[in-house]
Amino acid sequence: MKKLLLSTLLLLAMAAHAAKPRHQFVRIKTEKGECVVMLYNQTPKHRDNFVKITKDGNLTGTLFHRVIQGFMIQGGDPDSKTAKPGQALGDGDLGYTVPAEFRDSLFHKKGVIAAARDNNPEKASSACQFYLAQGKVFTDEQLNTLEETRLKGRKIPTWQREVYKTMGGIPHLDQNYTVFGEVIQGVEMIDTIAAVKTGPADRPVEDVRMEVTLLKKKEARKLEKTFGLATKP
Repeated sequence: MKKLLLSTLLLLAMAAHAAKPRHQFVRIKTEKGECVVMLYNQTPKHRDNFVKITKDGNLTGTLFHRVIQGFMIQGGDPDSKTAKPGQALGDGDLGYTVPAEFRDSLFHKKGVIAAARDNNPEKASSACQFYLAQGKVFTDEQLNTLEETRLKGRKIPTWQREVYKTMGGIPHLDQNYTVFGEVIQGVEMIDTIAAVKTGPADRPVEDVRMEVTLLKKKEARKLEKTFGLATKP
Protein backbone atom coordinates (compact mmCIF):
# COMPACT_ATOMS: atom_id res chain seq x y z
CA MET A 1 0.00 0.00 0.00
CA LYS A 2 2.85 2.38 0.89
CA LYS A 3 4.60 1.65 -2.41
CA LEU A 4 1.39 2.36 -4.33
CA LEU A 5 0.90 5.69 -2.51
CA LEU A 6 4.53 6.69 -3.12
CA SER A 7 4.24 5.85 -6.82
CA THR A 8 1.05 7.88 -7.13
CA LEU A 9 2.62 10.91 -5.44
CA LEU A 10 5.68 10.61 -7.66
CA LEU A 11 3.54 10.51 -10.81
CA LEU A 12 1.57 13.55 -9.65
CA ALA A 13 4.78 15.46 -8.95
CA MET A 14 6.17 14.55 -12.38
CA ALA A 15 2.94 15.61 -14.07
CA ALA A 16 2.98 18.97 -12.28
CA HIS A 17 6.61 19.53 -13.26
CA ALA A 18 5.91 18.63 -16.90
CA ALA A 19 2.76 20.73 -17.18
CA LYS A 20 3.04 23.55 -19.65
CA PRO A 21 2.51 27.08 -18.37
CA ARG A 22 -0.76 28.66 -19.49
CA HIS A 23 0.98 31.84 -20.64
CA GLN A 24 4.02 32.96 -22.56
CA PHE A 25 6.34 35.50 -20.92
CA VAL A 26 9.15 37.59 -22.37
CA ARG A 27 11.84 39.59 -20.63
CA ILE A 28 12.84 42.97 -22.05
CA LYS A 29 16.22 44.02 -20.69
CA THR A 30 17.88 47.42 -21.16
CA GLU A 31 20.55 49.53 -19.49
CA LYS A 32 17.64 51.47 -17.96
CA GLY A 33 16.17 48.41 -16.26
CA GLU A 34 14.18 45.37 -17.28
CA CYS A 35 10.63 44.10 -17.22
CA VAL A 36 8.69 40.88 -17.74
CA VAL A 37 5.72 40.90 -20.10
CA MET A 38 2.88 38.38 -20.07
CA LEU A 39 1.42 37.85 -23.54
CA TYR A 40 -2.36 37.56 -23.69
CA ASN A 41 -3.93 34.31 -24.86
CA GLN A 42 -6.92 36.36 -26.05
CA THR A 43 -4.76 37.69 -28.90
CA PRO A 44 -3.22 34.46 -30.23
CA LYS A 45 -1.97 35.84 -33.56
CA HIS A 46 0.01 38.61 -31.83
CA ARG A 47 1.14 36.27 -29.04
CA ASP A 48 2.48 33.67 -31.44
CA ASN A 49 4.11 36.27 -33.67
CA PHE A 50 5.86 37.94 -30.74
CA VAL A 51 7.11 34.58 -29.49
CA LYS A 52 8.41 33.77 -32.99
CA ILE A 53 10.29 37.02 -33.53
CA THR A 54 11.70 36.79 -30.01
CA LYS A 55 13.03 33.28 -30.65
CA ASP A 56 14.40 34.39 -34.02
CA GLY A 57 16.32 37.24 -32.39
CA ASN A 58 14.57 39.93 -34.41
CA LEU A 59 14.04 42.19 -31.40
CA THR A 60 17.31 41.84 -29.53
CA GLY A 61 19.63 44.68 -30.45
CA THR A 62 16.86 47.04 -31.55
CA LEU A 63 16.32 50.40 -29.88
CA PHE A 64 13.49 52.13 -28.11
CA HIS A 65 13.64 54.68 -30.90
CA ARG A 66 10.58 56.80 -30.10
CA VAL A 67 9.98 57.95 -26.54
CA ILE A 68 7.29 60.39 -25.41
CA GLN A 69 6.93 61.00 -21.69
CA GLY A 70 3.34 60.71 -20.52
CA PHE A 71 2.51 58.61 -23.59
CA MET A 72 4.60 55.55 -24.52
CA ILE A 73 7.98 54.09 -25.46
CA GLN A 74 8.24 52.44 -28.89
CA GLY A 75 10.80 50.00 -30.27
CA GLY A 76 11.42 46.95 -32.43
CA ASP A 77 12.42 48.64 -35.70
CA PRO A 78 14.99 46.26 -37.28
CA ASP A 79 16.71 49.24 -38.93
CA SER A 80 17.61 50.55 -35.48
CA LYS A 81 20.12 47.74 -34.88
CA THR A 82 22.70 49.52 -37.01
CA ALA A 83 21.30 53.07 -36.95
CA LYS A 84 23.69 55.99 -36.80
CA PRO A 85 23.17 58.77 -34.23
CA GLY A 86 20.34 61.04 -35.31
CA GLN A 87 19.13 58.69 -38.07
CA ALA A 88 15.35 58.75 -38.56
CA LEU A 89 13.70 55.48 -37.53
CA GLY A 90 10.27 53.94 -37.49
CA ASP A 91 9.80 52.62 -41.03
CA GLY A 92 11.61 49.30 -40.63
CA ASP A 93 9.61 46.07 -40.64
CA LEU A 94 9.76 42.36 -41.46
CA GLY A 95 7.67 42.34 -44.61
CA TYR A 96 4.30 41.27 -43.27
CA THR A 97 1.53 42.43 -40.93
CA VAL A 98 -0.53 40.77 -38.19
CA PRO A 99 -4.34 41.07 -38.40
CA ALA A 100 -5.91 43.31 -35.75
CA GLU A 101 -7.22 41.52 -32.65
CA PHE A 102 -9.35 44.01 -30.73
CA ARG A 103 -10.96 42.79 -27.52
CA ASP A 104 -13.27 44.91 -25.35
CA SER A 105 -11.58 43.58 -22.22
CA LEU A 106 -8.07 44.55 -23.38
CA PHE A 107 -7.34 48.25 -23.13
CA HIS A 108 -4.49 50.75 -22.88
CA LYS A 109 -3.87 50.80 -19.14
CA LYS A 110 -0.35 51.71 -18.05
CA GLY A 111 2.09 48.86 -18.64
CA VAL A 112 0.41 47.12 -21.56
CA ILE A 113 2.31 46.14 -24.69
CA ALA A 114 0.63 46.97 -27.98
CA ALA A 115 1.49 46.72 -31.65
CA ALA A 116 2.49 49.75 -33.68
CA ARG A 117 1.10 50.10 -37.20
CA ASP A 118 0.81 52.42 -40.18
CA ASN A 119 -2.46 53.97 -41.34
CA ASN A 120 -3.77 50.89 -43.17
CA PRO A 121 -7.60 50.69 -43.16
CA GLU A 122 -7.65 47.18 -41.61
CA LYS A 123 -5.56 48.46 -38.67
CA ALA A 124 -3.26 45.49 -39.12
CA SER A 125 -0.21 45.52 -36.88
CA SER A 126 3.48 45.80 -37.64
CA ALA A 127 5.23 42.45 -37.49
CA CYS A 128 7.85 43.73 -35.06
CA GLN A 129 7.36 47.31 -33.87
CA PHE A 130 5.60 47.63 -30.53
CA TYR A 131 5.15 50.08 -27.67
CA LEU A 132 4.78 49.96 -23.90
CA ALA A 133 2.10 52.30 -22.60
CA GLN A 134 2.84 54.88 -19.93
CA GLY A 135 0.04 57.39 -20.37
CA LYS A 136 -1.33 59.49 -17.54
CA VAL A 137 -3.99 59.44 -14.82
CA PHE A 138 -7.34 60.91 -15.83
CA THR A 139 -10.24 62.52 -13.98
CA ASP A 140 -13.89 61.71 -14.67
CA GLU A 141 -14.26 65.08 -16.37
CA GLN A 142 -11.31 64.41 -18.67
CA LEU A 143 -12.67 60.98 -19.58
CA ASN A 144 -16.10 62.47 -20.29
CA THR A 145 -14.54 65.02 -22.63
CA LEU A 146 -12.51 62.31 -24.30
CA GLU A 147 -15.64 60.24 -24.95
CA GLU A 148 -17.34 63.21 -26.61
CA THR A 149 -14.36 64.19 -28.75
CA ARG A 150 -11.65 61.71 -29.66
CA LEU A 151 -13.77 58.61 -28.92
CA LYS A 152 -16.72 60.02 -30.92
CA GLY A 153 -19.30 58.98 -28.36
CA ARG A 154 -17.89 55.57 -27.49
CA LYS A 155 -18.31 54.97 -23.77
CA ILE A 156 -15.47 53.71 -21.63
CA PRO A 157 -16.72 50.87 -19.37
CA THR A 158 -16.98 51.82 -15.70
CA TRP A 159 -14.35 49.34 -14.54
CA GLN A 160 -11.90 50.59 -17.15
CA ARG A 161 -12.57 54.19 -16.12
CA GLU A 162 -11.50 53.29 -12.59
CA VAL A 163 -8.20 51.95 -13.92
CA TYR A 164 -7.61 55.08 -16.00
CA LYS A 165 -8.36 57.20 -12.91
CA THR A 166 -5.90 55.31 -10.68
CA MET A 167 -3.23 53.52 -12.72
CA GLY A 168 -3.54 55.67 -15.82
CA GLY A 169 -3.07 54.86 -19.49
CA ILE A 170 -3.92 55.97 -23.02
CA PRO A 171 -7.69 55.52 -23.55
CA HIS A 172 -7.90 57.21 -26.94
CA LEU A 173 -5.88 54.35 -28.48
CA ASP A 174 -8.39 51.67 -27.43
CA GLN A 175 -9.84 49.66 -30.34
CA ASN A 176 -7.35 51.33 -32.69
CA TYR A 177 -4.13 49.50 -31.83
CA THR A 178 -3.99 45.88 -30.71
CA VAL A 179 -3.10 45.39 -27.05
CA PHE A 180 -1.56 41.93 -26.67
CA GLY A 181 0.07 41.72 -23.24
CA GLU A 182 1.07 43.53 -20.08
CA VAL A 183 4.08 44.11 -17.87
CA ILE A 184 3.76 42.07 -14.67
CA GLN A 185 7.21 42.89 -13.27
CA GLY A 186 9.37 45.99 -13.66
CA VAL A 187 6.84 48.53 -14.90
CA GLU A 188 9.14 51.23 -13.52
CA MET A 189 11.41 50.58 -16.52
CA ILE A 190 8.83 52.36 -18.67
CA ASP A 191 8.96 55.47 -16.49
CA THR A 192 12.75 55.48 -16.50
CA ILE A 193 13.01 55.24 -20.29
CA ALA A 194 10.16 57.71 -20.81
CA ALA A 195 12.16 60.30 -18.85
CA VAL A 196 15.32 60.19 -21.01
CA LYS A 197 16.39 63.19 -23.05
CA THR A 198 15.18 63.01 -26.65
CA GLY A 199 16.04 64.73 -29.92
CA PRO A 200 14.36 64.96 -33.35
CA ALA A 201 11.47 62.53 -33.96
CA ASP A 202 11.41 61.76 -30.21
CA ARG A 203 14.50 59.54 -30.51
CA PRO A 204 16.54 59.27 -27.30
CA VAL A 205 19.81 61.21 -27.51
CA GLU A 206 21.57 58.21 -25.98
CA ASP A 207 20.55 54.87 -27.47
CA VAL A 208 18.35 52.62 -25.35
CA ARG A 209 19.02 49.16 -26.73
CA MET A 210 17.03 46.10 -25.73
CA GLU A 211 17.53 42.38 -25.30
CA VAL A 212 14.31 40.37 -25.58
CA THR A 213 14.16 36.73 -24.46
CA LEU A 214 11.45 34.14 -23.91
CA LEU A 215 11.18 32.87 -20.35
CA LYS A 216 11.73 29.15 -19.87
CA LYS A 217 8.91 26.92 -18.67
CA LYS A 218 10.16 26.64 -15.10
CA GLU A 219 10.35 30.41 -14.63
CA ALA A 220 7.00 30.89 -16.39
CA ARG A 221 5.29 28.39 -14.05
CA LYS A 222 6.81 30.17 -11.05
CA LEU A 223 5.48 33.54 -12.23
CA GLU A 224 2.02 32.09 -12.82
CA LYS A 225 1.98 30.76 -9.27
CA THR A 226 3.27 34.04 -7.82
CA PHE A 227 0.68 36.17 -9.63
CA GLY A 228 -2.21 33.69 -9.46
CA LEU A 229 -2.26 33.19 -13.23
CA ALA A 230 -2.15 29.41 -13.40
CA THR A 231 -5.93 29.07 -13.84
CA LYS A 232 -6.60 32.26 -15.81
CA PRO A 233 -6.99 32.36 -19.62
